Amino acid sequence: MSDDTHGEGQNGNSVPAPRDTGGEVIRVRKGMFGANNGGDTSGYGGLIRTVTLPGASSRPYGGWFDEVADELEGALEEQDLLPENAIERTVVDRDELTFHIAREHLVQVARTLRDDPALRFELCTGVSGVHFLGDKGRELHAVYHLRSLTHGRIIRLEVSAPDSDPHIPSLVAVYPTNDWHEREAYDFFGLIFDGHPALTRIMMPDDWQGFPQRKDYPLGGIAVEYKGAQIPAPDQRRSYS
Repeated sequence: MSDDTHGEGQNGNSVPAPRDTGGEVIRVRKGMFGANNGGDTSGYGGLIRTVTLPGASSRPYGGWFDEVADELEGALEEQDLLPENAIERTVVDRDELTFHIAREHLVQVARTLRDDPALRFELCTGVSGVHFLGDKGRELHAVYHLRSLTHGRIIRLEVSAPDSDPHIPSLVAVYPTNDWHEREAYDFFGLIFDGHPALTRIMMPDDWQGFPQRKDYPLGGIAVEYKGAQIPAPDQRRSYS
């Protein structure tokens, strides 16, 4: 591993830029585990928490983060794509550099990050799904972790889509190892990766209804028989508090 590692943004010659807005509050949550009708027996029923997404960062980002951002923007301009049309915002948070990408430009950005000699993010270690009910119009998020073996760097790409239109371009043609990762994100979150060679469920049965890791999926809402008795879902059980 070279000295040019992903931690330099914090420990090198400069520090990462602070959040411009202090973050974006998208939801206020009460209680724990999704129970809201007296079924929460954890003792955390009175807990109140805000769900906050980090806001956009301003330059300088710190360390090699600026170098990667400059090179990516320049490479996109050479392809006649305005960077501001492809990169919705750039976030530096918790030692990580994240580019939020408009979904229609995801494939072009990913291919640029892979092929440009100054970038060379050759490996995508997978895609993770996220569901934010309070993030109206962009409830579903796909998060990609890219690693440059050439330069010893790690960045993230994040793409969002609304619940009503959960389509995101597949990256299997750019990163073939994403094949099963995209199937898993589809299976659990309902993200539809357009262009995937065989987008079928990978964990749940083929005829399963719904997507189990969405926030609005019933909590334990599968009827289970035990010696002739029905076990209710956790949010339907009686409270002991």
